[in-house]
Amino acid sequence: MTASTRTQVAIVGAGPSGLLLGQLLAKAGVDAVILERQTGAHVLGRIRAGVLEQVCVDLLDEVGVGARMHRDGLVHGGFEMLWRGQRHRIDMNRLTGGKSVMVYGQTELTRDLMDARHAAGLPTVYGAGHVAVHDVDGGRPRVTYEHDGVARQIACDFIAGCDGFHGVCRASVPRSQLTEYEKVYPFGWLGLLSDTPPVSDELVYVNSPRGFALCSMRSPSRSRYYLQVPLTVKVDDWSDDAFWQELRLRLDDKGRDALVTGPSLEKSIAPLRSFVAEPLRFGRLFLAGDAGHIVPPTGAKGLNLAATDVKFLSRALIEHYRDGSDAGLDGYSAQCLRRIWRAERFSWWFTSLMHRLPDDGPIGARLQDAELDYLFHSEHAARTVAENYVGLPLDFGKGDLS
Repeated sequence: MTASTRTQVAIVGAGPSGLLLGQLLAKAGVDAVILERQTGAHVLGRIRAGVLEQVCVDLLDEVGVGARMHRDGLVHGGFEMLWRGQRHRIDMNRLTGGKSVMVYGQTELTRDLMDARHAAGLPTVYGAGHVAVHDVDGGRPRVTYEHDGVARQIACDFIAGCDGFHGVCRASVPRSQLTEYEKVYPFGWLGLLSDTPPVSDELVYVNSPRGFALCSMRSPSRSRYYLQVPLTVKVDDWSDDAFWQELRLRLDDKGRDALVTGPSLEKSIAPLRSFVAEPLRFGRLFLAGDAGHIVPPTGAKGLNLAATDVKFLSRALIEHYRDGSDAGLDGYSAQCLRRIWRAERFSWWFTSLMHRLPDDGPIGARLQDAELDYLFHSEHAARTVAENYVGLPLDFGKGDLS
């Protein structure tokens, strides 16, 4: 016997995109159930990025979970780029007419959304096994899963696939209806989280002959560092001491003097890829966030693209129920993809500029040097970087977020 329930929107995935979508829909009176195959503790254990564009900040405020972010988050008006032992600051605030970003860990953002959903008594199922989507090309889509040993089914009007790159939603689309674009980079990021003060008040992106490094933070007392490493290495190959020593070798004297080391709270290696699936709509199934696209983390776009997807999708779903209009649903994929491809381009460019690319040889390094030399001596080039980094709104007219 299968236990059946019904809702208006079934959301698969309880990461930031799924939780944010659930809150936006609940605020508008649209019923939704969220399914997550992992436990809540596992979701909160994921260490991810934490640079938020204004669109993401505004959405968190809109659903009433922005108080802790504004209290504990760090507003950054620029970042530094280290090249040939010299630092060059990209003054985003000045170059973009006052725009900035917010540094606030994705784990904390997820916790805020989870707490708000729990406090409102909204339904979320963690530990959902064997999740599958059905009949998305008809008028009666449904999601099946197992929970506590019981087979269950949710009948719904729409399914939101917010279940990440390896989720079931995109995998359920017939290959003939999907075009996938992908670039896999020949290196990864070894990340270390530590309860140590950051080396700088702002992020420091490092182009070093030994490879890329990034000095980031989660708070004034918690730092996040990254090193470019070959895909062949394993986390166990790197002790904390080896990580700190290699980071020192990639920094300048100022960074080495300011570096405070300590035991790692977490270490992991993330491969880098650029990926886009087109379209993002299949009948009554809509893909959002990492389910539909991945960017290398260099440009800090992944979470912000997911938030933009969710803004467009929530607006379209609310329009459907409130006004009886499907214009937003029909235009969802095209509207998102324009923004996605611009972010993909910037993330690819920034990644190619700052990393050592093993297949490019000596000429690749010299071409990087020429590009960086131009960037640091051209106001127009610096403004282009700043505009892309803060998330310059697209001119969508009525459909834009600006």
